[in-house]
Amino acid sequence: MTTETTTVRLAVDTLAPHINKAMNALDAASRRTTLESSLLELVRARASQLNGCAYCVDTHSRDAREGGETEQRLYALPVWRETPFFTARERAALELTEAATRLTDGPVSDETFAGAAKEFTETELAELIWTITVINAWNRLGATARPWPLS
Repeated sequence: MTTETTTVRLAVDTLAPHINKAMNALDAASRRTTLESSLLELVRARASQLNGCAYCVDTHSRDAREGGETEQRLYALPVWRETPFFTARERAALELTEAATRLTDGPVSDETFAGAAKEFTETELAELIWTITVINAWNRLGATARPWPLS
């Protein structure tokens, strides 16, 4: 099935390969962290949901499932605050993800940052912030240019 949302709008990766190469290197660096891969996939999936990047939602939901994530938690991700399915650490990461993704609502609050700092070491928090930053960049490419078809 092919629809407008499953076709490439603009192949930014092949049209500007030097930038794509740098972005892939940044992405690879952001994946070399001390953080749990399951937590990072939840963060990537949630930011992608908020940004409306269909390709990234699909990719990171699939990656999370392949990493052992349950369907129940993935389905509940948009309403994570209302469920008992997430740990305090995951909740802090998701709260920070949402705040950093929704910067048009204002900067990340001291309260949100402190909540994350309570659950993560400084190094882990830095890695988390980089991960959130990188997925938001990918989301903006995906939601704007749709450079990758859904399969």
